[in-house]
Amino acid sequence: MTALCAADATIAEVYTLSQEFMRLIRQRQEGTFAPWVTRMAASTVEVLQRFATGLIKDHSAVAAGLTLEWSNGQTEGHVNRLKVLKRAMYGRAGFDLLRQRVLFHAQNVVM
Repeated sequence: MTALCAADATIAEVYTLSQEFMRLIRQRQEGTFAPWVTRMAASTVEVLQRFATGLIKDHSAVAAGLTLEWSNGQTEGHVNRLKVLKRAMYGRAGFDLLRQRVLFHAQNVVM
């Protein structure tokens, strides 16, 4: 990665900002969010600017995610699992079959 960053300033900028974002999220550093998002918004890469704009619009949600210990990760995992089951049926069945499949999978996981 060092060679890529040395070869192109844009790659170095994207790499640096993305690594800082991961560190900010993992270590829940809410105090460093504002300076980081300001640097992101001033970036020369349009995708990073749009990402920063979205984070600024949802500042309260981002701040809550960085400061609160609660997470909806488990809920999102179950929703994703349900969507996978539903997509596997290719829209051929309604709620009753989906319910049966969910209950069947739940019984098999418990056993």
